[in-house]
Amino acid sequence: METFQSILAKKLSSALANAGLPDAGELTTATDPRFGDYQTNAALVLGKQPTENPRALAKKIVAHLRVDDFCETPVVAGAGFINFKLRPDAIAKKTIEVLRHAGLGVAKAKPKQRIVIDFGSPNVAKPMHVGHIRSTVLGDALARIAQFLGHEVIRDNHIGDWGMQFGMVIYGWKNLLDQRALQRNPLAEIVRVYKETNERATRDPQVREACRQELVKLQAGDKKNIDIWNECVAFSMQDFQHVFEMLDVHYDVQCGESFYHDRLPGVVERLLKSGIAEISEGAVVVFFRDNPELADKPCIIRKRDGGFNYATTDLATVDYR
Repeated sequence: METFQSILAKKLSSALANAGLPDAGELTTATDPRFGDYQTNAALVLGKQPTENPRALAKKIVAHLRVDDFCETPVVAGAGFINFKLRPDAIAKKTIEVLRHAGLGVAKAKPKQRIVIDFGSPNVAKPMHVGHIRSTVLGDALARIAQFLGHEVIRDNHIGDWGMQFGMVIYGWKNLLDQRALQRNPLAEIVRVYKETNERATRDPQVREACRQELVKLQAGDKKNIDIWNECVAFSMQDFQHVFEMLDVHYDVQCGESFYHDRLPGVVERLLKSGIAEISEGAVVVFFRDNPELADKPCIIRKRDGGFNYATTDLATVDYR
């Protein structure tokens, strides 16, 4: 569906040609609505030659304009601007046309694309904060716009459901959990035991090591730790879902960090074989020697103790998508 501006641009181009003038200048929305809806500086651009008068050129252009079917009579203003004011009946007619159009006047995108939008992405065993709400609202808006334009949209809730914090959560679950509090408010109790465990781990190296061991057992597939982890994810998702429903936000897939855990070794090996990554001081690292800004900021994708980090997970995520 053509807009008033696109129609007017064609009319202006025809008027310039009929007046024996080349296309010039711009047609833009008016800087001040008191002077109309659109304006062009064509005469000012063409009148830069010493022998030309911009206002005279503007009047010449107006004499060849045929826009009375949707505009009031164009007005020459200032040094040579031409102002256009839309007629109320033309606006009403166009409004009805837009409302009757299935896409509200917006053409479908060509070519149609598959777009993955990763948004929201809260952390398990923690309450959502304003940053997650912002990401959720912005991501959902982008998803709706892309879908409205005809694209295939996949909404992905990339939750933070893996990592060191689960060593602490599992330790706290086994040693500090209040079952009654868990029944009353599951997420609040999980957050409480996590915070208390974190404080203890900060003070006591033995607690910190015990948390690390719980994480190792989780990553190795220990049944008890996996069961605790699954309960934490389920309780957190109930809380998240309540917020998403209030915001009328829906997801197509939920591929959190844990989804990519088994893919991390393969990503590292491929980067090593391709020569993109290399071993440095026992760790697997990607250097950016050709980039002065990043030359001293290598990306570690496998730590010297064999562990992975967020960068590795992000690479596996991009590779999968």
